[in-house]
Amino acid sequence: MLMLHCPYCGQDVDETDLHAGGEAHLKRFGPGSSDEDFESYLFVRKNPKGIHVERWRHAYGCGKWFLAARSTVTLEVFGTYAAQTKSPPADIQEKIRAVDPDWTWEGEA
Repeated sequence: MLMLHCPYCGQDVDETDLHAGGEAHLKRFGPGSSDEDFESYLFVRKNPKGIHVERWRHAYGCGKWFLAARSTVTLEVFGTYAAQTKSPPADIQEKIRAVDPDWTWEGEA
């Protein structure tokens, strides 16, 4: 069973208390964007086999959204962090690189 730590209320909870929200750190497109950009925002997701950063909501707890970095293969959780954060914190990135040295954050140059 997947266990995640809610960074807001500090509880360690299993997936039955959570609601998955899909891929994190998406570039959002709205009014004024092209049809192709908006379609991509709505429907195109990476769904990788391996390390993935996702949105989760502590549905049966504090109700807040947060982000989690985990492996979709092993369910290993590298860490969770606040939803307003622009990229995974350095300590989480280090944990990921310890398992996969070739992993790079998309936001890196």
